[in-house]
Amino acid sequence: MEVILLEKVANLGNLGEKVTIKSGYGRNYLIPKGKATAATADKIAEFEARREDLEKVAADKLAAAQVRANALEKVEIIISHKAGDEGKLFGSVGTQAIADAITESGAKVGKHEVRLPDGVIRHTGDYKIDINLHTDVVVTLSINIKAEK
Repeated sequence: MEVILLEKVANLGNLGEKVTIKSGYGRNYLIPKGKATAATADKIAEFEARREDLEKVAADKLAAAQVRANALEKVEIIISHKAGDEGKLFGSVGTQAIADAITESGAKVGKHEVRLPDGVIRHTGDYKIDINLHTDVVVTLSINIKAEK
């Protein structure tokens, strides 16, 4: 299936590129989310007419992500969680808990934007996590997990 991308998609292409993808990926994800459209002659002409507006929207999204990134760089995250004597947590700290802690500190972040490179956190200590705000904007934050008293 050939589609025209209406916005930048990670590991696929940039705005306006004509790419070949598996039909299920296009039908079930890209087209319903408004990230792509089928590459027919009519749709190509329609895209070219709207190209300038789509590029402006993409630039606005990137600028908004940069502003959020600048705000996030100033945030310090400390999460208290129940833990045993050796620092092993009862349960784990996942993306939802981290997103909630960042939002409480003043910068709004959704759990889908939090990336944990090593999976959920199960021990106390300092960790580096990535916040994926845009395909081109990734912020690395340091979080501290400490035992509740």
